[in-house]
Amino acid sequence: MMESAFARMSFATYTSPSIACVLKDVPVFDKVAPARTVPPQSDFVSAEQFSQLASLLYEAAMDTEGWRPFLELLRKQLGGNYASLIVRPCNADDVGLVVSAAGERRDVPTGNPKIAMSPFRGLVTDRVVTVSDVMSDSEWRASAYYSDWCKDLNVYHVLAADVATKDGCVYGLRIVRPESDVNFSKQEKEFCAMVLPHLKRALNLHLAVNQDRQVISLYSRAMAQLMVGVVILDQNGVVIESNPAATSILDMQDGLKVTGGMLEANYANDNRKLQRLIRDALMHTQVSRLSMTEGMSVSRQSGQLNWGVVVQSISPDEWTEGKQRPSVAVFVRDTGGKADPPVKLAQQLFQLTPAETSLAIQLANGLSLEEAAEALNIRRNTARAHLRSIFSKTGVRRQTELVRIFLNSVAWLGNK
Repeated sequence: MMESAFARMSFATYTSPSIACVLKDVPVFDKVAPARTVPPQSDFVSAEQFSQLASLLYEAAMDTEGWRPFLELLRKQLGGNYASLIVRPCNADDVGLVVSAAGERRDVPTGNPKIAMSPFRGLVTDRVVTVSDVMSDSEWRASAYYSDWCKDLNVYHVLAADVATKDGCVYGLRIVRPESDVNFSKQEKEFCAMVLPHLKRALNLHLAVNQDRQVISLYSRAMAQLMVGVVILDQNGVVIESNPAATSILDMQDGLKVTGGMLEANYANDNRKLQRLIRDALMHTQVSRLSMTEGMSVSRQSGQLNWGVVVQSISPDEWTEGKQRPSVAVFVRDTGGKADPPVKLAQQLFQLTPAETSLAIQLANGLSLEEAAEALNIRRNTARAHLRSIFSKTGVRRQTELVRIFLNSVAWLGNK
């Protein structure tokens, strides 16, 4: 089974206290499930129970913490003592990840040297199998995987299926029973086969959602690192979200603030104009699918450079009409703020020495050569020598050009 992108993203947040994370497709458990002497009937799962299972599955698609409740209900409905989703099998360099549910269970070991011996590795996807579909009973009993691992753990009957997502990743679903219980029936295999398409859709949805979240988070961090604050307002003008840069600006209450959930400017004249721009943007979303963009300058009580503010309407889509939705974006630029890009990254971009890079960062933050020399505790002649070397390496001739290319570089995006 190949490694999944899912494991590298959302499932990486799992910790052993919250789930059983093991390196096998069999359980470790304290209590053996009571044996069932009567085979299940064809109606062993009602429409209401299947609906509940599907509901938990699609909730899990939106939040990784939901996978264990889904597996626990599936385990109970199929009468297993253990159910698991193999997100990533282990290999020489990776401990792997299996999300599991086994009722009352103790902590499980994180290593399983027998996993490579499992006969359920490399199954044909979208097909439900049991032990008898893979090998005979005598072969199963004689296998090293069963005798060295499963037998002592009271695992004998196995219901297994692998599903592949759109990106080619493969996930394994496993439900097991002890030998004292009956084997999985034809009806139970058919029920599991009914679950598989929903499982695949949920996994594809989970991958898409988490990929979108990662990209959005990346964009948000990039905007913050470039000192651009973003405040999102709903259709009533109420603040519903702000990125870290905007939160930092609003917390200062130096020209801009949030009062009663509404974005406001501290000075009356600025606030009247800001509220007018917000109202215009809100009205624009009701009459046009095209965005409206307007700007203004907001004064600060501290006397520092004014905030540059841009108000932009967000066009609604057909699925959010009448609901709380993002309607206006307010962008705030901290033109006077100082940034501190990683010295190593700036060195790599401009082929500078550490000392030259430190000087260039000070100059980009608005200091004069003399002020930068004092801040770095170096002599002025040393600073001038560094500056000449910087000019030579970057191909610029004036300090203002150096500041411009430095501020316009991607070095600032390296901040954590």
